[in-house]
Amino acid sequence: MRVLLTGAAGFIGARVGAALREAGHDVVGVDAMLPAAHGRDAKPPPDCHLVDIRDGSALAPLLDGVDVVCHQAAVVGAGVNAADAPSYGSHNDFGTAVLLAEMFATDCRRLVLASSMVVYGQGRYDCAEHGPVNPLPRSRVDLDAGVFEHRCPVCGATVSWRLVGEDAPLRPRSLYAASKTAQEHYALAWADAAGGSVIALRYHNVYGPHMPRDTPYSGVAAIFRSELESEDVPRVFEDGGQMRDFVHVDDIAAANVASVEAERDGFDAFNICSGRPISIMEVASELCDARGAAEPPRRRHQAVAPVVTGQYRSGDVRHIVADPAKASRLLGFHAAVDPRDGLREFAFAPLRV
Repeated sequence: MRVLLTGAAGFIGARVGAALREAGHDVVGVDAMLPAAHGRDAKPPPDCHLVDIRDGSALAPLLDGVDVVCHQAAVVGAGVNAADAPSYGSHNDFGTAVLLAEMFATDCRRLVLASSMVVYGQGRYDCAEHGPVNPLPRSRVDLDAGVFEHRCPVCGATVSWRLVGEDAPLRPRSLYAASKTAQEHYALAWADAAGGSVIALRYHNVYGPHMPRDTPYSGVAAIFRSELESEDVPRVFEDGGQMRDFVHVDDIAAANVASVEAERDGFDAFNICSGRPISIMEVASELCDARGAAEPPRRRHQAVAPVVTGQYRSGDVRHIVADPAKASRLLGFHAAVDPRDGLREFAFAPLRV
């Protein structure tokens, strides 16, 4: 198939493009090469067109003969502050709206959309007495006292996290999350209006070789890696017990190939995750242990360990862990990389400057 791949020069997009080509697809790559993601002087790779998807006139000719669009382009991260809102709204949401309009005009009716687990907000929790609950945001009083778990809104008892299924309500709690939710809503409305097919892939915590380092939008695994390379120690917020699902970029690429090749109607969303929950403390410890094991024997006694700071960031999500069953059942997608293995490899993987 002929696939238009947006964000083709990015961390995820580049690996998705390689996987699609390996699977025999004809890939047309586009990327705006935003300085925040690529640096000021970066140039697109030879197989990628320098195109901003908000420019429909530049995008339209590249859609000629395209069977499916694989839409990875986005401004990412939780947002440094509220001033980032126009950037998210412009690139992620207006850009997606322009793309959908051009797809309609050129009779391309299939979209694979890179979404995110952030659309779920706080995740899913159960109270031992009251069952599934939607807890209120954690109070500053609790956080200052080192009480990091959510409480039941009915009885005040601490609640337990559960796997989040795709039928969970969308409750975005950051600017980025709001923009990804809006992307899904645009895509759903477009699928209904145009008779199109949309597969929205809700990525969980993506990591792997060539992910960006040392930016406000870097993932926590890259931040820990950079701290270790600087002969510092990973600083873990709260108590380190925050549960996440870390999924390797190669598995993300495999999920995109499966989605491009899937025959589905209408709009559907899928968790793309490893299915192997891991705490933030475990992430930091795996990286520390891997780098420590590579030290010369005379220095191994100096091996570092993560530092739990007890600090917190207002609005951070305590636990968000996905249910992988639907992607397995309907897309045939199963993550191949256990995060504990992948993170040890990641401890020495090259990063983007």
